[in-house]
Amino acid sequence: MAASAVPVRPGRLTALIGVFLVIAFLVPRPDAVTPQGWRTFAIFVTVIAGMAIEPMPGAALVILGLTAMAANGTPMREALGGFAEPSVWLVLAAMLMARAILDSGLARRIALLFIRQFGTSSLGVAYALVMTDVTLATGVPSITARSAGMVLPIGRSIAELFGSTPGPTAPRLGRFLLAAMYQGSAVACAMFLTGQASNVLAAGLALKLANVEVTWSGWLIAALLPGLASCLVVPWVTYLAVPPEITRTPEAAVFAARELVALGRIERREAITLAVFAGVGLLWLTTGFHRLDVTFVALLGLGVMLVTGTLRWEGIVSERAAWDVYIWYGGLLKMGELLNATGVPTAFATGVGAMLGGLGWFPVLVVVLLLYFWTHYAFASITSHMLALFPPFAALLIGVGVPPTLAVYSLMCLTNLPAGLTHYGTTTGPILFSQGYVTLAEWWRTGALVGAANLVIWLTIGLAWWRWLGFW
Repeated sequence: MAASAVPVRPGRLTALIGVFLVIAFLVPRPDAVTPQGWRTFAIFVTVIAGMAIEPMPGAALVILGLTAMAANGTPMREALGGFAEPSVWLVLAAMLMARAILDSGLARRIALLFIRQFGTSSLGVAYALVMTDVTLATGVPSITARSAGMVLPIGRSIAELFGSTPGPTAPRLGRFLLAAMYQGSAVACAMFLTGQASNVLAAGLALKLANVEVTWSGWLIAALLPGLASCLVVPWVTYLAVPPEITRTPEAAVFAARELVALGRIERREAITLAVFAGVGLLWLTTGFHRLDVTFVALLGLGVMLVTGTLRWEGIVSERAAWDVYIWYGGLLKMGELLNATGVPTAFATGVGAMLGGLGWFPVLVVVLLLYFWTHYAFASITSHMLALFPPFAALLIGVGVPPTLAVYSLMCLTNLPAGLTHYGTTTGPILFSQGYVTLAEWWRTGALVGAANLVIWLTIGLAWWRWLGFW
C-alpha cells in the first residue's frame, strides 16, 4: 500500500456505512463478545473493506476509523497510541532512508552491477532484477518503492534496448521482464521483516497474539532457505509462462557496463548512503548479540543521514508516501490490537476449531495456509489481507495445537507471496500492469503458475526448514 491520489467517492462511502450497520446491528453477536467489542469489530471490518474498494485515501479512512473507535468508547489516548509504537517509526525511518537510496543513485548502481554480471541472457537479466529487489528489501520496507520506483526503470530500459515496447513488440523481452520483476518482488517481501511495511505490523501482532517475538534476524533465518528456492524457481516458471522471443542479451551486460561508467566513481552522498544502508543492515542482522532495538538502529541511520546532509529535513517533510504509510500503519496497528481485545478472533478460532476437531493440527495447518494464500484473490492489498485474516487464523492454528512459532511464521511469510496472483494484489501491480507489456490473461496465468510453485516450495522446503530450526 502506498500514497495515491484516490478521490473521495460518496457512493462507496455510503456502502461502507451500510457494511458497518449490517455487522453491528444485524449480524448475531457471539455471547463471549460485548456489544462495544462487536461494534469495534464492525468498525475494523468496515475499514478493511474500505481498503479494498478505496472510497477515499487509505490514511484518511484510517483516521475516520480511529475517530469511530473513540466514539465507541475507546479513550482517545489509547486510540492514538499506535503512532507512538516503535514499529511504526521503524517503517517511517526505513522509508525515508529509501528515498536517499533512490536519489543518491545507489539503487541504480546495484541493479546495473547485477545486470553487468548476469545479464547475458534474458533469464539472467530477470535474475539480476529479482536479486536487486531482494537486496533492497533488506532495508526498504515498500514493494512499491523498490519494484516500481527503483527496479522498473532499469528493466524497462533493458526491454527498450532490444526494441521491446508495449504492444506488438512486448513479447520480445519486456513482457517477460516485467512479469518476472513483479513475481520476484513478492518473494522479496516474504524474505525480510523490512520487505514490506505490513511485515512489521504482523510481527507486532505475533507478539500480542502468540507471545512470539519476531526479530529482523529471526525472520531472515526463517525465510532464508525457502526464499532462496523461490528466487531460483520464480523467474524460471515465469520464463515458461511468458517466454521471451529474445533469449540471448549480451547487449544488456554491455549497456549496464556503459551506464556504470557514466555513473562514475561513488561520490560522497552515495558513499554515505551505502555505508548507512550496510551498517543498519548489519546491526539489524546482529540484534541477537548487541540487543540494540531495531527502531533505534533505523533512527540512528536516519540521524547520520540528516547530520551529513545526505537527507535534508525539507526532503523528509515532502516525502508524502512515507508519512502516508505512517498514518495508516499506526492507525491499523492500534485497531488490530483493539480488535484482538474484543475476543472476536478467539471466538472465530473456537468455532472453526470445533468443526475441524477430528483432524490433527498438521492437516489443519496445511488447509488454513492454502485458504490464506488463495483468498488473496479477494484483496487488493497485502496489508488488508493480513489484517483481516492473520489474527483469526493464527488464533485458530494455535487453538488446535500448532506450535505458536510455526503458526505465526508460516502465516507471515505466506502473507506476501500471493501478491503475485493478480494485477491488483498489491499497489505495485497496477503500476507494472499499466506499462502495457503484459495482458490481463497472461498476468493471471503467470500468477497462478508462480503461486502454485511458491506454495509447493514453502509447504515442503519451508516446513522442512522450520522443522530443522525447531519451530515444530
